[in-house]
Amino acid sequence: MKDEVPNLKDYDTRLKDEAAEPSLEVPQGEPTKKTQIIAIYGKGGIGKSFTLANLSHMMAEQGKRVLLIGCDPKSDTTSLLFGGKACPTIIETSTKKKLAGEEVKIGDVCFKRGGVFAMELGGPEVGRGCGGRGIIHGFELLEKLGFHDWDFDYVLLDFLGDVVCGGFGLPIARDMAQKVILVASNDLQSLYVANNVCSAVEYFRKLGGNVGVAGLVVNKDDHSGEAQAFAKAVDIPILASIPQDDDLRKKSANYQIVGTDASPWGALFAELGMNVAEAPPLRPAALTQDELLELFDGSDTGAGVTLEPATDADMRGKHAKPRESLEVIYDDA
Repeated sequence: MKDEVPNLKDYDTRLKDEAAEPSLEVPQGEPTKKTQIIAIYGKGGIGKSFTLANLSHMMAEQGKRVLLIGCDPKSDTTSLLFGGKACPTIIETSTKKKLAGEEVKIGDVCFKRGGVFAMELGGPEVGRGCGGRGIIHGFELLEKLGFHDWDFDYVLLDFLGDVVCGGFGLPIARDMAQKVILVASNDLQSLYVANNVCSAVEYFRKLGGNVGVAGLVVNKDDHSGEAQAFAKAVDIPILASIPQDDDLRKKSANYQIVGTDASPWGALFAELGMNVAEAPPLRPAALTQDELLELFDGSDTGAGVTLEPATDADMRGKHAKPRESLEVIYDDA
């Protein structure tokens, strides 16, 4: 008896249906917790950690109870807050404690400076695991440590925005945060990432989620205006424009906090703190690829390039030769 040949059309349909299913259940209803949980997203290296370390320090200086959680595998958020000193990550500490048959305690992973409570989720060693899965494991451990009972005015989450899926998409997909803050500069790649986050927010809003985008922080602003044009196009406010300044660059490189009244930059971060606290979560209108490119000078983005289809001869190169047709041709009756 011959094996049955699978129906390829049905198989293709099943794949499409499976891909369309949301991987995470989205809770319904408005957030009711008094704590503002805010997820900050941006392209790697765009200045999220610099922005958050100084923002959290300023908020604490103003009398707010602030918890800063680094969710970027680079684990550089707390390094900026702690003057360059790296604190033990939750994933690293959990692994060591488990091997020793011990339980993780809050003092093992949470540390303080300037009134800010801070911790790092961490990530796996290179080539030895999934960063997104590490984020999920980290939050599972936080829940065991009593995350939902902690008393803070603000919980700030520093998330890598390059990939908005799996663990990196948790705040949006599972309504873990009330709102998202974007950090970008006047360059195409960072705005591409910001636009992807806007798309993710809108996708989960359509599924019943509540997370919105509160606004954009323009970092290293050279006044060329692309980031401002992006914010206007997707209909979100600018929460702060941090200038491209050599003094800021040096202080950031030397792990110096500028988000304090003692710094000439203090007023900038005080205003950012106020805007972050008051900005409502909005539904952004994410741009298409072409609309995003239109924000930039065409000479910088390859405008006018057309897609030229490849041929079979192109793919075969020196092995190219005419092939006989497999089409069955019937003689006229």
